[in-house]
Amino acid sequence: MSSIRLFILGSLAERGPMHGHGLLLLAEEEHIDEWTDFTSSAVYGAIKRLTTDGLIEEFRTEKHGNYPERLVYQISEAGNASLHKLRQEALTEIVIRPDPLDLALARLDPDHLDDLFALVRERLGRLSYTLSTTQEHAVDIREHLSLAESWAMSHRISRWRSEVEWHEGLLGALPDIVADEKSRKELS
Repeated sequence: MSSIRLFILGSLAERGPMHGHGLLLLAEEEHIDEWTDFTSSAVYGAIKRLTTDGLIEEFRTEKHGNYPERLVYQISEAGNASLHKLRQEALTEIVIRPDPLDLALARLDPDHLDDLFALVRERLGRLSYTLSTTQEHAVDIREHLSLAESWAMSHRISRWRSEVEWHEGLLGALPDIVADEKSRKELS
């Protein structure tokens, strides 16, 4: 599932033909980097790929004042079909990516077990900070959010909160984990 394709095709379907700079500004205005796995600067490259794939097409060229000419794009028939499929995928697929922490935890360095406490505390601090700033940001922007966007923000906060809670549990379990690892080292 491609979030950037969903954003561009959805924006063109909803708002009509737009030029690349307009899509970039829309992505920035909607703080797209908070909702997705791409940054607004990725819009231009995606426009090229969508054009090559026949999902968007040139609609016209426009020039305003001293600004350079800009190509205005519209969604194609194939793009509308793809948009429908992308929306369905986004609503049905479950995406929870593996965290490298899990592998590192399963393959601890027996010679540096005492470092684990500080590393997990530091990680928990960063997660807690991110949760706090995300919650504060949600309060700051709530009047500008649609009901669906509010739910999306709530989902994001819930995921950060879950990570904080899990790491708090991990921190509490570290004495047992370290003791287990040391006893395993003695056996080998």
